[in-house]
Amino acid sequence: MSTLWHGRFEGDPADELMAYTASIGFDVRLAPDDIAGSRAHVQMLGHVDLLSESEVAEVLAALDQTAAELASGDFVFAPGDEDIHTAIERRVTELAGQAGAKFHTGRSRNDQVATALRLFAKRELAAIAADVIALQSVLLDRAASAGDAYLPGYTHLQRAQPVLLAHHLLAHGWALARDVDRLADARARLDVSPLGAGAVAGSSLPLDPDMTAAELGFAARFENSMDAVSDRDFVAESLFVLAMVAIHLSRLGEEIVFWTSEEAGFATLDDAYATGSSMLPQKKNPDIAELARAKAGRLIGNLTGLLAVLKGLPLAYNRDLQEDKEPLFDAVDQVRLGVRAMTGLMSSIAFNTDAMAAAADAPTAAATDLAEHLVADGVPFRDAHAIVGDLVRRSLDGEASLADLVQADPRLGEDAAGLLAPGVPVTRRTTPGGAGPHSVRAQITNFQTRILADAARFD
Repeated sequence: MSTLWHGRFEGDPADELMAYTASIGFDVRLAPDDIAGSRAHVQMLGHVDLLSESEVAEVLAALDQTAAELASGDFVFAPGDEDIHTAIERRVTELAGQAGAKFHTGRSRNDQVATALRLFAKRELAAIAADVIALQSVLLDRAASAGDAYLPGYTHLQRAQPVLLAHHLLAHGWALARDVDRLADARARLDVSPLGAGAVAGSSLPLDPDMTAAELGFAARFENSMDAVSDRDFVAESLFVLAMVAIHLSRLGEEIVFWTSEEAGFATLDDAYATGSSMLPQKKNPDIAELARAKAGRLIGNLTGLLAVLKGLPLAYNRDLQEDKEPLFDAVDQVRLGVRAMTGLMSSIAFNTDAMAAAADAPTAAATDLAEHLVADGVPFRDAHAIVGDLVRRSLDGEASLADLVQADPRLGEDAAGLLAPGVPVTRRTTPGGAGPHSVRAQITNFQTRILADAARFD
């Protein structure tokens, strides 16, 4: 069995070694990125006269054929293909002969793999950002069409104050906006080409890393060859950003589970985005929302697993770094699936605004408005809090309704009792960024502007 290191060894590698160390089963998805890196490297070798024009043409043609075979499924893998990079080099050498044997000149798998993985991450983070922005757009549309609908806002999962449904939906949208920011930041930091760093120390050959960086669309090339081949900060950071997206999907999923329960009854899932029970004919289950909660834990595991791999590695490259790919591939796949599934769910869910309003119209939901009414009359807030708290306690004890107690209290009276009327408290929120109608109208405009700006960043 021929390997990339066969000259140093007398015999073939053990089957057990190949079975344990081979990564071809998962890194095959880096094929387009490896091909791109190889094209840039070959063109650079021609530019610095390490390959002739004819040799460059032969190798580029072989790379094109190899890429076509991989894309069509006609590529035949050999037993010695331990990873996609080895497989591509073997095939190019078969097609281009001696010219193919030269195209790894000045390159190590260390800088080759790091380059391909950075190209992959750069592309996929941008694609996921586009998916997140699509989900934000759905939240914006649903918020804009929600009108004056309102529901209880919760703290500690206890009803706190009424909020507009639009405000609640946009709360999730703004969290996702931070994810888009993080995706952009992580992508900017990984936008550095390692190609030319070699195995650890660069090369004595007249390589041009700036040329390959520019050819591949990187913003810069590496400054330190040892750091270039050993750096996986960009994978860890990508995993963190993707884990945060998953966490925000999980939080949205938890609310969907609650809102669609019979106990709340605030929303009904579209049949296309719900599942049934194999035993219980009446059931309609929020499986997307539940899986969003569960998969967040999986994404957290991907991040912590890689951090544990990285924490004790000496410079420069170590084979431990092979463990960077599967968690990144999995995180990319799961977040993409989750964002798209949640986008469909949120675009089709039906809100039961009557049930929302009925839950939000409990007189106690206006308790803070009563306290602020007293504050407007000059009562210190802490005293106002105690006065209203006493009235709430007395009403809960069955002395009288809260409205009657408020109306009978000389410090409050009929005007204050009017604050308890259905639909009134939510209209009184005037703070910029708050849950009242005027503030939410401004927020919708601001959120739309933000989405358009973020989409332009990734265009």
